Amino acid sequence: MGKQELIAKTKETLSPFETENVIKFLQQITVKSAMENPWLIGAFLVIFFYAVIKRSKFVLLGLFSVISIMLLVRFAFPPAGEELNLSSTLPFVFGGLLIGGVLLYFNFVKTE
Repeated sequence: MGKQELIAKTKETLSPFETENVIKFLQQITVKSAMENPWLIGAFLVIFFYAVIKRSKFVLLGLFSVISIMLLVRFAFPPAGEELNLSSTLPFVFGGLLIGGVLLYFNFVKTE
C-alpha cells in the first residue's frame, strides 16, 4: 500500500469526524437518541474506565451527573406536545434535588 493510498484511506475514514459533521450531529441529537447512540455510550465507558483507573472522584461525579440528568429528562418530562403540570414537574424537581445532594455529599461532606 503506497503512501498516497494510505493518506486517502485515512482521509476517507476520518471524514465523518469533521467539525461540520460533528456540529450537525450535536444539533440533531435528542435525549432519547443520545441514550441509544453507541458512540456516546462508548465514550461514557471510556471516561468511566479512565476515572476508575485514575481514581478521579470529580470525573466520576461528572459522569454521574451527566447520565443522571439525561435519565431525569428522559423519564420525568412529558412527551413533546403535552403541557407541563405539577405531577410531571415534581419528579424532575425531586430528582434534581437528589442529584444535587449526592454531588454535594461526595464533594464536600465525605472525606477519604
